[in-house]
Amino acid sequence: MRSVLPSHTRPIWAEISASRLVANYRALQAAAGPQVEMLAVIKANAYGHGATECAPILAAAGAKWLGVTSVEEGVAVRQSLGILPQGMPQPRLLVMCSVWFGEEASVLDYGLTPVVWETYHLDLLEAEAKRRRLPARSLAVHVEIDTGMSRQGVAPGALLQQLLARFTEESPLLLEGVMTHLASTEIADDPQDRRQMRDFKLALEQVAAAELQPAYVHAGNTSSTDSGYMPTAIPALAAELGAKAMTRAGLALYGYTLPLELCMSGGFPEPHVGCSLRPVMTWKTRVVSLRDIAEGTSIGYNSTFVATKPMRVALLPVGYADGFRRGLSSSTEEAGGYVLLHGMRAAILGRVSMDLTVVDVTHLPQTKIGDEVVLVGSMGTEFVGANEQARIAGTSVYEVLCGISDRVPRVVVE
Repeated sequence: MRSVLPSHTRPIWAEISASRLVANYRALQAAAGPQVEMLAVIKANAYGHGATECAPILAAAGAKWLGVTSVEEGVAVRQSLGILPQGMPQPRLLVMCSVWFGEEASVLDYGLTPVVWETYHLDLLEAEAKRRRLPARSLAVHVEIDTGMSRQGVAPGALLQQLLARFTEESPLLLEGVMTHLASTEIADDPQDRRQMRDFKLALEQVAAAELQPAYVHAGNTSSTDSGYMPTAIPALAAELGAKAMTRAGLALYGYTLPLELCMSGGFPEPHVGCSLRPVMTWKTRVVSLRDIAEGTSIGYNSTFVATKPMRVALLPVGYADGFRRGLSSSTEEAGGYVLLHGMRAAILGRVSMDLTVVDVTHLPQTKIGDEVVLVGSMGTEFVGANEQARIAGTSVYEVLCGISDRVPRVVVE
């Protein structure tokens, strides 16, 4: 009889700290203020942290709204929430990239709230709602305004007017929210944001002129919570419409903000919410092989690294198929990334390949097979952040985190 393996046996995993996720959520909610609704964004598999793992944690922490990418992701999250403790309502799920043909039934079956901007979005949803004989204004949607990103959203003016005309007293559709997305909130008081907010104000005036009363107005991501004029501008716009302001917290939920380096160096002149956040993920693996190599020995594909002295090296069972960036590779002439082992840095040697990575442990003679290695996160007093890996690899922290593949199981701790 064949043995049955557990679902994950490779020595590679990502630990997700429930306590840190909750602490980050509460810090961001406090920074936004009690009058602002917080939407916890768990799209793109919770920025690589595992949407179905993070959603129940955030719901238990009191999150009333969660943001997902797609209907498919929304269904998986709703199923992961299951039956919550008595008295705890199910969070609302905002589908931030709308609905596609054939998904409209799932929107209703799983209680999802889609963002809309195309007339076909409304056609699909309205037809399904009428087929089910839903009452007037019972299927909530949020309309996205394109104020300068030129991606999702309807432009203010004639196109918006055409869309707003669909929200009649008889229609099952309810305009619950109006939103936009800003291009440069990481840059305090950027002129582009001010232009976008001006156009958003014009769009909200159109909504008011159409005698529609949304419950929510939202434009800000994490960076707008406590930077520049955004913390007051968005609630002010919402108040003019008699609506509640909402902010969408994404990357910061997981402990990263774009000015993280300033926090760590004390570079902010005053307290910044980003400085109170802690990374939620610790990505780990183990040493699976050790060897001593002589001077002149090459390592990895294309022999990009050649030892200039005798070395001891360790093999790690992780590569770019797991999301460990190939841009962390090194050569004889140029350093690359590093990992943490025994609380110290161990440099990556040669190319990061599909499934394997070699690191230098010459300075760590105590290293043995099975030793734990941190790829992203803390060990002792050392820290290797996704932001630092992004800098070395020439990409963004978003891409590093979201790129961690499904081959890496997410394990909730604490």
